[in-house]
Amino acid sequence: MADTPKRVTRRRAATRARLLEAAFDVFAARGFGRVSIEEICEAAGFSRGAFYSNFATLDELFFALYQERADLIASQVAEALAQDGPGLDVPASVDRVTEVLLLDVDWLLVKTDFLVHAARDPQVARALLDHRARLREAIADRLRRARGHTELPAVLGDVEGAAYAVVAAYDGVTVQLLLDRDVQAARAWLGQLLTALLTDGSRSPA
Repeated sequence: MADTPKRVTRRRAATRARLLEAAFDVFAARGFGRVSIEEICEAAGFSRGAFYSNFATLDELFFALYQERADLIASQVAEALAQDGPGLDVPASVDRVTEVLLLDVDWLLVKTDFLVHAARDPQVARALLDHRARLREAIADRLRRARGHTELPAVLGDVEGAAYAVVAAYDGVTVQLLLDRDVQAARAWLGQLLTALLTDGSRSPA
């Protein structure tokens, strides 16, 4: 009997993960706002009871789904940037980031839906802004540690300005990817753009 709560916890975690996985597929295919709880439960193979034992509302599930992917991206960036010594080899670091960074059209569809949803809901918007701030902070922290070893272009100002520029470049490239669906081109363009931003432009985009 002592093991029962642990088994239930594992089962609930597996149910939650399956609901999130199914929701991702359904949201990517149809868009948030066009999907019902019943459709997600059907895709996951669960009842409404399983849904409500994990999420109070569809909005809550949507946010959990976004947070899961957002945390993954933040960790990918932080880990890729942590591999250099005190100095920052910008081209090498950018290559590592663009190689591992999640660039997925289905994710971008869900992310865009979330952005539109957040624009109409101040509470959701605050959560989205918090994630973007954490992503910028991971980048700025790495640039701070490189200060004195690696010089940034003066046009970027301080490391916070550079971090804003990096995230803005990512945003722009992912919009293009959403339209042309060319992941390899997106990785190449992002790498060239970030290198040009963070150096003297010697490897600027063609």
